[in-house]
Amino acid sequence: MTALTSPLDGGWRRYAVRLLTRSDLASSFGAIVIALLVGAVLILAAGADVVTAYRTLWTGAFGSPQNVANTLVETVPLALVGVGVALSFRAGLFNIGAEGQLLLGGVAAALAGLALGGAPMPVVLPAMMAAGILAGAAWASVAALLRVHLGTNEVLSTIMLNYIAVFLVDYLLNGPARDPASPLARTAALPPSAILPVLVPHTTLHAGILVAVAAAAIGQLYLSRHVWGLRLAATGLNPAAARNAGLPVRRILLSTLAVSGALAGLAGMCQVSGVQGRMITNLSPGYGYTAIVVALLGRSSPAGTLVAALFFGALTVGGAAMETGVGVPASVVTIIQYLVVLLLVAHSALRLVRGAAPRAQEV
Repeated sequence: MTALTSPLDGGWRRYAVRLLTRSDLASSFGAIVIALLVGAVLILAAGADVVTAYRTLWTGAFGSPQNVANTLVETVPLALVGVGVALSFRAGLFNIGAEGQLLLGGVAAALAGLALGGAPMPVVLPAMMAAGILAGAAWASVAALLRVHLGTNEVLSTIMLNYIAVFLVDYLLNGPARDPASPLARTAALPPSAILPVLVPHTTLHAGILVAVAAAAIGQLYLSRHVWGLRLAATGLNPAAARNAGLPVRRILLSTLAVSGALAGLAGMCQVSGVQGRMITNLSPGYGYTAIVVALLGRSSPAGTLVAALFFGALTVGGAAMETGVGVPASVVTIIQYLVVLLLVAHSALRLVRGAAPRAQEV
């Protein structure tokens, strides 16, 4: 058994990769429509009017410049983390550790911003981005090294690393990095030079949305046009064949997980610099986990993941407005989100089963 061999290199890994990447626009649209219909039934069961509830959801997400800004701000971390997760999916890797990578990226960015607070913004913001990227990439690389050298299941290692990251951040915010002027577990407020610029005056929309769009665009071009992206996809479809073809599988796996973690760390920086203005313990309400679902809905395509992140961001922001305006529980939105993915996975699995049946008969 080589260092790269593990049970995850078997049939179920190849099946999962095909499951994550095989779909079309019609199936995605159909899954969304069915999920919204199920949501309509739940809204009726809650005693509310469906048309009014969905209208409130829409206006809550897009009804005013500030609502649009809130939706786009919610899209930023989901898109950045989701693109990184999508890239790992394409390589046949399952990065479940984006939550911890995001948190460590956030705390590293905050510490960099505080350390360089006297410098001008063109110096501070790139340094914070670099700190977030390096922290996220380094944390993901731990799981990558365990994967390529010991054959450790990256699903298990990234989940365990999440717990370590959470407690490490908690220690830092209650100890060395804590604001001495506050009893709360948080850093001191970032200086103005460490805050992402607001793009639209009188709204909360910050420049992180440009970073998210750029990451999705670069990721899409990387996968479709760059030779390394094609090698990444080949490794994900069949790592054994990729090795036999002479591809540097170890380097591909290492670099892919590192890039995935880097994007999660960058998302943490955007939350610290664009939303909170400091590092706090509850920086993320679970973006690292929700982004996995976003990447699934985006069919492991960076461009599709960006659109899926916008859809999830709109549902989250609009769902809060629907709860306060109509009285429909926000959990209905969560059901809709995850039902969309379940339907897509079920559709892809059905296609795979139907495709396997004729081949079995031929044998």
